[in-house]
Amino acid sequence: MESTGLHWLAQAAPDPESFREQWERIGLGLMLLPAGRRWDVLSVPGQLGRRALEILDTGLCGPVLTDFGEEHLGFLVPVGTAARWVGTGVRSAGEGTWIAVPHPERSSRGLRWLVPPDGSGRLTDPVLLELGLHEAAAGLGGW
Repeated sequence: MESTGLHWLAQAAPDPESFREQWERIGLGLMLLPAGRRWDVLSVPGQLGRRALEILDTGLCGPVLTDFGEEHLGFLVPVGTAARWVGTGVRSAGEGTWIAVPHPERSSRGLRWLVPPDGSGRLTDPVLLELGLHEAAAGLGGW
């Protein structure tokens, strides 16, 4: 079976097959998934995150979420990153937390993918993200 963004996201659910079937059957735009199983999420302020994404180029990023108005960007990073990350204005979601995710193959108002999961399992390297955020902050006048 071809690996898609939907199948990849579903692997984070406690019961992946049931989760995927429910998402497809109900057709909801958003579903809750636990962070800290397959990935953690680092949420950064929108302007800083957009600039960091430009610096990194989407080819170097794993999936990236944004909320309505792009107030925050959420970078999916390797498990364990949230527990070790320290940064002003950066929120993290790791083990023991849940996040809302939009369907990767449907358009959604509000929460949406800037870089959708492609099924490859690629995540944003936290070292590259940190470098990108530092460069972005410097370019934004210290943010």
